[in-house]
Amino acid sequence: GIMRMALAQALHHARHRSVFQKRLVEQPLMRTVLADMALEIEAATALVMRLSRSFDLAASDPLEAARARLLTSAMKYWVCKTAPALIYEAMECVGGNGYVEESILPRLYREAPVNAIWEGSGNVMCLDVLRALAREPEATSAVLDALGSEASDLPGAGDTAGVIRQAFSNQEPEAGARIAVSGIALLAAAAALRESAPAVADLFTRTRLREPHEPMLGTSRVASDEARLVLDRALPGG
Repeated sequence: GIMRMALAQALHHARHRSVFQKRLVEQPLMRTVLADMALEIEAATALVMRLSRSFDLAASDPLEAARARLLTSAMKYWVCKTAPALIYEAMECVGGNGYVEESILPRLYREAPVNAIWEGSGNVMCLDVLRALAREPEATSAVLDALGSEASDLPGAGDTAGVIRQAFSNQEPEAGARIAVSGIALLAAAAALRESAPAVADLFTRTRLREPHEPMLGTSRVASDEARLVLDRALPGG
């Protein structure tokens, strides 16, 4: 919710502010940053909706119940790590007006870390995933197999599934838990997008799973038509 609000502020500003005879949203650097932000948010939204379905079906479907247990912690880890950086980028897109208290963005930025602080730090979320793996190894393995199958035709999905399993099979899985849990969240988001938005799913996995992905927003290789696609989906009517 707060990430989507922050993107809306940044995208609205970029569509109306002109620099060097072009609107900000048409400047290649800004367009890539905004598109990266929009990709993160659409993927997170798709994953939340798919996870909600798992909770609805958990009582009658053991695989969905296992999926709900595993992906809740993985999703919380990913979203909580993404939110502060994304909202900061939104502030930077708006500039000085996005920093001062008259803007909504400073309040969103202050609120961004609270979920990880109150609901469990990143390390705790990773330990929760490891606990699910230890308590229900067969069910957890079935969920990972299902995610790999659902995303199998997307760029980099197979390699990501391999990285997850390798991290969990190490003698000290806790040391590599963040790598594995990040991979689970990205793979699950890719699978959710594959169902709800195939065109976006391909772009998301290409920029997050197949190509080397810097943790900083705005570093993905996104073509101008791809950027317009995700930005129009993020905030129509620009």
